[in-house]
Amino acid sequence: QVQLVESGGQSVQAGGSLRLSCLASTDLFRINSIGWYRQAPGKKQELVARFTASGSTEYADSVKARFIISKDDAKRTVYLQMDSLESEDTAVYYCNADYWGLNYWGQGTQVNVSS
Repeated sequence: QVQLVESGGQSVQAGGSLRLSCLASTDLFRINSIGWYRQAPGKKQELVARFTASGSTEYADSVKARFIISKDDAKRTVYLQMDSLESEDTAVYYCNADYWGLNYWGQGTQVNVSS
């Protein structure tokens, strides 16, 4: 089992930046894939960015060139640097991990972008 704890969500004006953090309870090399999803009000959950099982990165088209996913293995933390934020980025952001074939989710962190 793995626990994921997100932090960093807050209210920001359009054009601003935020960095989200996801702290994992186990070493990141033990996790098959890990990344960020989001769910906006009235919309279905969508992938934002993730590290795949091969170690490559995958991004939603809507965030490419604006968001960067990174990780610090020593801190067991995955980050999501979000720049040039838009009102459409308003959502609850969830950390997700595939660990031993099972899907784990954090509790989510709210991001509000005002225009």
